[in-house]
Amino acid sequence: MRLNPVTKILIFFLLIVFSLPISAAEIWVSTKGSDKNLGTKESPLATVHMAMRKARELRRLKDASIKDGIRIIVMDGTYYLNEPLFVRPEDSGTAESPTTIIADVNAKPIINGGIEIKNWTKSTTVINGLKKGSVWVADAPKKAGTLIDFRQLWVNGKKAVRAKNTAGTTMERILSWNHEEQTCWIPFKDKSVKFEPGMEMFIVQWWSNANLRIKNIEVQKDSAKLSFEEPESRIQSEHPWPAPWISKNNGNSAYFLNNAFSLLNEPGEWYLDKKNAKIYYVPRAGEEINSVIITAPVLENLVEVKGTIDSPVHHFQFKGISFQYSNWLRPSQQGHVPLQSGLYLLDAYKLKQPGTPNQANLENQAWVGRPRAAVEVNYANNIQFESCRFEHLSSTGLDLNKGTNHNTVKGNLFKDIGGSAINVGIFSEEAFEAHLPLIIKDEREMCSDEVIADNLITNVTNEDWGTLGISAGFVRNITIEHNEISDVSYSGMAMGWGWTHTPNVMQNNKILGNKIHHYAKHLHDVAGIYTLSAQPGSRIEENYIDKVYNSPYAHDPFLWLYLYTDEGSEGFTIKNNWIAEKKILKNHNGPKGNIWEYNDPYVSAKIKDAAGIRAPYKDLEKEVVIDEKWGLQEMPKPYAIELIGSDFDIEKIKSTLVGFRIVGQELYQWKNHLVIYGKMNQPERTKRKLAGAFPSLQIKIYEDLVYDFQNFERCKDSKPASDWENVVLTANLPSDEKLQKEYVEYHKTQFEKWPEVAKGFCNADFQQLQVFKKDRQLILVISIPKGENLDKLNPKTTQNNPRVDDWNALMKKYQSGIEGAKPDETWIFLNKVETK
Repeated sequence: MRLNPVTKILIFFLLIVFSLPISAAEIWVSTKGSDKNLGTKESPLATVHMAMRKARELRRLKDASIKDGIRIIVMDGTYYLNEPLFVRPEDSGTAESPTTIIADVNAKPIINGGIEIKNWTKSTTVINGLKKGSVWVADAPKKAGTLIDFRQLWVNGKKAVRAKNTAGTTMERILSWNHEEQTCWIPFKDKSVKFEPGMEMFIVQWWSNANLRIKNIEVQKDSAKLSFEEPESRIQSEHPWPAPWISKNNGNSAYFLNNAFSLLNEPGEWYLDKKNAKIYYVPRAGEEINSVIITAPVLENLVEVKGTIDSPVHHFQFKGISFQYSNWLRPSQQGHVPLQSGLYLLDAYKLKQPGTPNQANLENQAWVGRPRAAVEVNYANNIQFESCRFEHLSSTGLDLNKGTNHNTVKGNLFKDIGGSAINVGIFSEEAFEAHLPLIIKDEREMCSDEVIADNLITNVTNEDWGTLGISAGFVRNITIEHNEISDVSYSGMAMGWGWTHTPNVMQNNKILGNKIHHYAKHLHDVAGIYTLSAQPGSRIEENYIDKVYNSPYAHDPFLWLYLYTDEGSEGFTIKNNWIAEKKILKNHNGPKGNIWEYNDPYVSAKIKDAAGIRAPYKDLEKEVVIDEKWGLQEMPKPYAIELIGSDFDIEKIKSTLVGFRIVGQELYQWKNHLVIYGKMNQPERTKRKLAGAFPSLQIKIYEDLVYDFQNFERCKDSKPASDWENVVLTANLPSDEKLQKEYVEYHKTQFEKWPEVAKGFCNADFQQLQVFKKDRQLILVISIPKGENLDKLNPKTTQNNPRVDDWNALMKKYQSGIEGAKPDETWIFLNKVETK
């Protein structure tokens, strides 16, 4: 058959077209679409579920259109779920052909696990003393004829408060806890509070909180005895840590009661009446009944990415998708008593005889479960979440649990979340005691090589206060970098599990360049960055940590830190982290130790400025939440406390000081004088505690800092040493008050009128020089680089600097030895009291 010229041209054109690269297949989804449609832009589907099914079929049939991937493009709008999105192994793509669920250009699609509560009416009766019409009422939602249960309610995206017995953010203090009876006594003066089934107690205990379902309230005069439902009643009273706290110094554990109709009495509060299938809400100022959207969460899980050990899910991506309104019901069904980081206790008790083969002094046995997450990932690799939003969620936001590796979480927003923003890695299997080192035989079960970068995490942990911004368990080769974390109840991020230096699966983990601020809102024993257990080859570097909330109900108000390497931590290099003060804790670290270098406020400002979210995700910073009404921790200031007498039980003195968490605390002694030097928060309180323990001693606080030379402020191009040693001396001023004033005035004006003196200190590499005054006695502290010698450095102060000699000669007339000094002695050197 002969072809005419036109036909030849057409065939040639078609051959060229089909030989060109084929673009990714597109499947479109719209709230105005139908699942019977084709899934094109002009004929979109209605649900992401159906789009995933179509994508799965394209892969099964090896359709040519998927050569460069599949893009499920979701248009603007809210997509309510009846069931979670389930990403199966069959949904997997390849490196060249990934499957991506992506927002349409300029669209903000929401995957919503909640239900909108409509048809509100104003109450026609007086409720709990509130005037008629001030409470809204609606029918509680049902599914298949069954009432939907929930623990949260949002009004226009702002979380309402489950009705409770205290106003605002205030709490009350328990009176006592009886561990044998498993009961708690509380003050009970407000007789309008009535016991109702489903009523709960929320109690703060150290670094965590517990939700306890109340079984009964027995009122006796102005007190009441609470008993609790099982299983939480036994677990709460049997497990030793963290537990209810009784303290004369800082107050007993704080609590409030919630979830009872009789407690509904404040704007912003709500109550679900299950018996009568009604919801009650007291509106905040400005909320109009006909113009707000009120949402209750229904689904505990919105997305589940779940493969198997032999068939993991891989090469699947989410971009620009918002995940909102997840539920979490376990506290309502079994209570919630966490061990740490929100991992709730399944069983726990105290050993009668401490010690296990793994840890000689261990007294705590615990088995834990893991809270639900809005998005859960198991046995998956090369999964990516980019520029997504995780908001209005009851428990964890995103959970990379078991068998996950080479996944990326970058440029996302995590905001208004009840638990941790991100959990990553195995903590403990439910059958595995929590203090054991994890050793995995099949490496495919490991969580490894994950990247969590450039995310904003803000206003999270607002239900379970003991959760974190980012919480990592047994992980390997993980990189957590350039995230910003703010407005959290406990620590910013934690890395590790097990409380042991025994070798385990963890190694080569990195926490780099993160910005953490405004944390520790409700709890204590906290840090910006916290670690547990041995993790050889791991690094914590160039992070910026600042601004710690003042927790009003902390059991130990001074136990807040910037960096905290807890039990068994070893193998870390902790370097060049900008922290506002050297407030760190190395608690029972492993014998191999960690490398600490340059973690202080003298770290380069470039590191501070570079920390946090990078381009192209910088716009996320506009979403940062900071509670301006909440106070910040007072920064500790330098003081010296002098004890004079003969009853110097050094170990008892140290134990008396433990609770005050004095930064850089050191003790120095000369004859019957003992000086405690460091940065303190409440020196008067410290003095009172010491006076109670040592009534025969004279105690003086040196808080008048008459001179303060700081190397980093006065020495050009100086980089302060990583570690210092202090030399402490004491002398007297003349009894003549006029001469005392002259001495103080000279030191106030020295930097301006005698600049050569500071230049001499710079030349000698003095890190700081401080002079404290109490009455006529002086305490002088000279800080020098660790390993240096004052006799070697001091001559450099006068080298080519004769005016320092003039200064020294001038000062001699103001100085004399204290009582007990020899006639030719002026400045007395105190000897450092070495710690055991």
